[in-house]
Amino acid sequence: MPRRRQQRPIPGSGSDGTEDSDSSAEREQTNSSESDGNLPKRQRLTRASTRLSQSFQDTPDLKRAVDHDESPPLTPTGNAPSSESELDISSPNASHDESQAKDQTSRDSDKDLSHRPKRRRCHETYNFNMKCPTPGCNSLGHLTGKHERHFAVSGCPLYHNLSADECKVKAVTRDKQEEEMKVQEENNSRHATRHQTPTSKQSRYKEQVNEMRKGRNSGLQKEQKEKHMEHRQTHGNTREPLLENITSDYDLELFRKAQARASEDLEKLRIHGQITEGSNMIKTILFGRYELDTWYHSPYPEEYARLGRLYVCEFCLKYMKSQTILRRHMAKCVWKHPPGDEVYRKSAISVFEVDGKKNKIYCQNLCLLAKLFLDHKTLYYDVEPFLFYVMTEADNTGCHLVGYFSKEKNSFLNYNVSCILTMPQYMRQGFGKMLIDFSYLLSKVEEKVGSPERPLSDLGLISYRSYWKEVLLRYMYNFQGKEISIKEISQETAVNPVDIVSTLQSLQMLKYWKGKHLVLKRQDLIDEWKAKEIKRGNSNKTIDPTSLKWTPPKGT
Repeated sequence: MPRRRQQRPIPGSGSDGTEDSDSSAEREQTNSSESDGNLPKRQRLTRASTRLSQSFQDTPDLKRAVDHDESPPLTPTGNAPSSESELDISSPNASHDESQAKDQTSRDSDKDLSHRPKRRRCHETYNFNMKCPTPGCNSLGHLTGKHERHFAVSGCPLYHNLSADECKVKAVTRDKQEEEMKVQEENNSRHATRHQTPTSKQSRYKEQVNEMRKGRNSGLQKEQKEKHMEHRQTHGNTREPLLENITSDYDLELFRKAQARASEDLEKLRIHGQITEGSNMIKTILFGRYELDTWYHSPYPEEYARLGRLYVCEFCLKYMKSQTILRRHMAKCVWKHPPGDEVYRKSAISVFEVDGKKNKIYCQNLCLLAKLFLDHKTLYYDVEPFLFYVMTEADNTGCHLVGYFSKEKNSFLNYNVSCILTMPQYMRQGFGKMLIDFSYLLSKVEEKVGSPERPLSDLGLISYRSYWKEVLLRYMYNFQGKEISIKEISQETAVNPVDIVSTLQSLQMLKYWKGKHLVLKRQDLIDEWKAKEIKRGNSNKTIDPTSLKWTPPKGT
């Protein structure tokens, strides 16, 4: 009579969620007994499948938590799945039939465990219950051409009047162009100071761009207008307006590249968990009499971030959930200007020095607000080592926030700006240049040479380049000597020599000749700057050093 085998635990499916230590020995014993041929192969499989079905009927919890964890697997949003449909039923451990029972009895436990991380990575990447909000879209494809699915309008090819295949073709073209640009930049950077004039290839490219821009139609034809109107009436706001023939093909392609890059940045934030599909991204804020669209994600508390719309007091910067709460707060808020000392005032413009250690809550709220409009900002809560210089514009209701910059109390690298921001409603009015000029004015009082902390945001780099250009051209205009020194320019303007050299290179005013670097005084640029100064007139968007009432803070 054939001997009876002991019931063998399935690897990873014990009642305590772990494999028995004697399971390997039992497997060897079982394999030897099976090799004796005492039981037919089909009979052994039938008994094994019967025991599997009985064990799963007795323990229904194993069906819900296949990995034998105390909690079910999480969805990509970080929450437990609301139904069994959100579980990955295609994983090796989710279904148990006779064929899988045969594989599990002969498979090593280490191989079983190797399947689990792959299933979890799939959950972290996509939530297939999410759908794109664009009508008629199946969520397949991505505007960047690098992802198989999308869940937001920013990555929807259909919304941008494209197909998934077209996006992939455009992505390949963009990658090739970026590689060519990288190679060209590497070649140019090797001898940056020796080749200030544009190369022949750059000149030809510039001529081609000018020709493409001149060749475009000045306006839409009648048929094109009808096509645009029909598209607008058919789809409304659910599709992007048709952009063809509105501008040149070159400018349209630049716009498409910027769209794809922004969509890729949002996708990275979603994958890393900083934002989730359709939530935890504040879209607009109500700030004073302005409603501002946000640009980036800011780490506000989750109960505020998921609202999509935030209400902020423009004086104390406290954030609230509704218009009613904001109205009640404004009725009893006694703040009419930032805390701290007013160190500058000229007409309606004032600057307040706020210590991050003394006014911690205000500075933290200011950093959270700034992150909505800055990409590279990482400082949110550790504000004590910094001083904040807040610029305001006063009227009969109070001092309204224009912008600010932060500065380390003790900077070993002589950074005079750590973070700088002009509020969107005050951009392109000269306030950003005023903030930069004020930071260098403080460096002059401290008798130091200053420079902004890197990396600079895109708008910050544009503002600083414009400011450095204006400072250098003004210095050249007033300079009467024959020999000029970068060190002397740095001492008089408080601008770092590295920033001076980079600006001179961009203006093609630095030339390498006979083993020396020479500064060229380009009269055409100086005359152009002077003409703009005369046209601008006596603007009040300048910093007056006599209005500064400030002494450098001592060690804190």
